[in-house]
Amino acid sequence: MSDLQTMPQVDLDTITDAETETGEPTSAHIVKAGPGENGAAIVLEARIMGTPIEALCGFVWVPSKDPKQLPVCQQCKDIYEMYKSFSDNVNRDTPVD
Repeated sequence: MSDLQTMPQVDLDTITDAETETGEPTSAHIVKAGPGENGAAIVLEARIMGTPIEALCGFVWVPSKDPKQLPVCQQCKDIYEMYKSFSDNVNRDTPVD
C-alpha cells in the first residue's frame, strides 16, 4: 500500500516569473522525481534526449544550462522543505522493529 501525500494547491495564474514567458530558466529548479527515481538521472536523460522535465514548482523545460550557475528557485526550495519536513515527521513516528 502506498503512502498518501498531500500537495499544496498552487494557483498558476499568480506566477509572474519572467521564465514562464521565455521558457529559459532564470533559476535552478528541483526536479520532480517519484519514489526510487534519481533526480540527477532524470536531468541527464532529458539533456541527452532533449525531452522536457517538470520542476516541483511546475516549471517545464529542457535542461541545457549548468544549474550551479543559477540561484535556486525559491518556490522549489519551499516545496522541497515541506516534503522533507513531512517525510521526517512520518519517519520519526514510524515504529522501528
